[in-house]
This record gives sequence, C-alpha cells and structure tokens, in this order.
Amino acid sequence: MLTGGDTIFGKIIRREIPADIVYETDKVLAFRDIQPQAPTHILVIPKTHLRDLTDANTNDRELLGELLLAVAHIAKSAGLTESGYRVVINNGAGAGQSVFHLHLHILGKRKFAWPPG
Repeated sequence: MLTGGDTIFGKIIRREIPADIVYETDKVLAFRDIQPQAPTHILVIPKTHLRDLTDANTNDRELLGELLLAVAHIAKSAGLTESGYRVVINNGAGAGQSVFHLHLHILGKRKFAWPPG
C-alpha cells in the first residue's frame, strides 16, 4: 500500500485533504500547487515516500524515470511544450524545499530568467 509518509503530500495521496489532481498512476500523483509561482504550477510526487533526491538510490531508478516521464506528459497536456516550461527540484531546506517529500515543480506560461533565484 502506498501511503506517502506523514507530510502534507502523504495526506493528499491518501485523500485526507483535497487537491486539484491533474495526473495519477499507481506510482505518481500530480496536482496544482496551492501557492503557484507561475500561471501553470503543478507538483509531481511519488506515492511512496522519499524525503528528497539525496535519499533516492539505484532501487528508485524506475520511479525517478516515471516521475520525469510524468512531467513530460503533463507539460504536453497542459500546453506548455511550445512556449517552454521549467522543472525544479528543491533538495534540502537551503535550496528552498519546504515539504520533505520528493517533488518536482512544473512551472509554465510565463517568462523565466537565468540564472534562477
């Protein structure tokens, strides 16, 4: 059984709190961010708990690939491929991670600067 851990994302996975879900498989869930930083801001998470990218290991290789393939599918479905989009993983508090469950941000439909932050 996939429970997602004890973070807010685990509660979303278990449907204990509502979310605007845009994509779901048996291993991945994606939903709109409640504090969007772009007109399109979608979070993609594994349904199993990984604290961050550093906690991933070779056993997570397939899951990490599924997360990236989900990002590509969602971006295409959301009409982001023509104008471009950004995918962000904040890894650790110093990088801005505030929910300690691995998640990818899909940001689109606005102009982005480089370097970020």
